Formats: sequence, C-alpha cells, structure tokens
Amino acid sequence: MKTNLKIVALALLLGVSVKVSAQVAATAPAQPPINQADRDELIYLTPSWKGERFPDGRPKVPDDIIQRMKAVSIEEAWATMGGARFNYQIAEDWPIQINPDSVLCGRAFTTQFVPYRPDMWRAIDDRGKKEGRRAQNVWGVEQLQKGDVYVADQFGLHKNGPTIGDRVAADIYKRTGTGIVYNGAVRDLEGLKEMGGFTSFIDSYTPSFHNPGSDQNTMILSFNKPTRIRQVTVMPGDIVLGKQGVVIFIPPHLAEQVVKASERTRLEDMFAHIRTAEGKYTAGQMDAGWPPAIRADYLAWLKAAAKDKKMKLPVAKAQVDEIVAAAEVANVH
Repeated sequence: MKTNLKIVALALLLGVSVKVSAQVAATAPAQPPINQADRDELIYLTPSWKGERFPDGRPKVPDDIIQRMKAVSIEEAWATMGGARFNYQIAEDWPIQINPDSVLCGRAFTTQFVPYRPDMWRAIDDRGKKEGRRAQNVWGVEQLQKGDVYVADQFGLHKNGPTIGDRVAADIYKRTGTGIVYNGAVRDLEGLKEMGGFTSFIDSYTPSFHNPGSDQNTMILSFNKPTRIRQVTVMPGDIVLGKQGVVIFIPPHLAEQVVKASERTRLEDMFAHIRTAEGKYTAGQMDAGWPPAIRADYLAWLKAAAKDKKMKLPVAKAQVDEIVAAAEVANVH
C-alpha cells in the first residue's frame, strides 16, 4: 500500500513539473533572428526619419532622391551635414577602388565581423544553422535587396580574410545592382573588375580566403545593425555616396535636404561662371554673400534659362521650376 502511495505521489509531482515547464516555455520570449536588429530597434535608433520603412525597419529613402544624389558632390553633402552637426560621416583612404570614375550610391545594409572566438562562433553558428543559414560570410549578403550597398566591417583583416570573391560578388551585384564598401580584403580582384557596375571601395586584396581550416580567424557578429567604417558610425538605411576616392554616409532624414541644397548650388555656380566670364561681376562678388540686386539677377537668369531649350542646365526641369517658384537662393560659396 505504501509503495502504491509513493508511485501516485511521484506521478503527481512529475505532472506538475511537466505542466510548469510547459508554461515557462509558452511564456518565454521568442528568440530574435540571428544577430539581426529587429524592426522596433531600428525604428528606435533612427527617430529622425519620418518616412517609409522596409519590413526590417530600415528607413526607405525614395528612389528619386537616391537617383538625384548621384550628382551631388562630396563637398556639397559635407557642407549640409556639417550644418546639422554630423561631422564624422566621411570615410577616406581606400587603397582598392573598382570603377574609380563611377559613382556608388544606395541604401546601406551593414554587416559586422569580429575576430574569431571558438565558443562564440559555435553559439552563433548553431543558431544560424537552425534558421537554415549557410556559411557565415553570406548571411548578410543573402538579405540584400535592389538598391542596397553592402557595407561590411571586417576590422581590416588581410591574410586569410576575404569573405568576398568573384562568386559572392556576383551574387551581391545581382541582388543590388551596386557595389560594396568593405573594411577588409577581397580576392579574385580581376573577376570583380569585370562586373561593369560593381563600383566598390575596399581595404586590400589577397589571393587567400576566409577562414581556411588551418586558421579560423573571423566570425560574423551582426548584420543590419550599426557598424563602424573608419571613424564613421554607419546606420542601416544611411545613403552611401562614393566618388572621387571618398565615401560619405548620409543620414536618411538629411538625404532630401542634401540633394536640394546641391541642386541650388549647382545652378548658382553656373550663373556665377557665366556672369564672371561676361565681366558683369568679379570673382570676389560671386564668391561672397550676394546682395539683393545680384539675387534678383540670378532668379531672372534662371527663369529665362529654364525656358531656353538650347540651355543645358545641371538640374532637371522639375527641380528648376520648384526653385524658381520658391525664389530660393542658397548662395553657398
């Protein structure tokens, strides 16, 4: 009889234990995707952006602004961002540039690598494998969309560092139509250069490859989260503008302001060049604050130029008409 009572008591205890375990499992928070910022976190970290977003939370600067951004000079973007106190947005000194005479422009998709540590690597890799992911070097690549720029920090690793060769680069280019900003080494450089529009800024080149069996030296830490390129903190969704050997990262909420200021400056520069060549004004007058008479002359010239079919302006007619209607004069000098 005592034995039967013990069995019944044990069964009851086990039943309670199983029930409690099930309740704990049911109330446990869902595990986020491997090392990727969720939508709420990206919204929280980019509060100044009030426009449309991708499902992952990244700000979605309109395609029209990105297309117009390609004509913006580094100086023009720098001036607008400096006025907003974004003083550390420029990454310089890129030893390897693919298509150096072209422009790289698009929305940043970030990836962060760190030096290898076996216990962390196993934990990260195990979670990734459970999600059906393959090799770590393509986890970020496989999330890319048209118009993205793959921005990756591999802490400048050179020997046995490349996570990108011609096969991975071909996939990046197919997905995005752009290139990369890569703080690390690539391989297969000749193959990368054969991809016509793969305009890229890269730290170094080596024929070695990522994590050979004899030298596991790096691992992915995160993607679609803030990362560092040179002295710049890059946010997912920043607008990447690479030209003239320099890459500048423009916060999404400043993108339209940068573009419009640049368009006004280009038109005013054209007016200044023409009037200086005509001898109407001196360089000193054009390179200083314009008095009302010169501003009025400029707006009259711009209205006439917009109607002159022979005049080739550096800004589309729709934007010229907008500037004329608003009587805007930036007079940046």
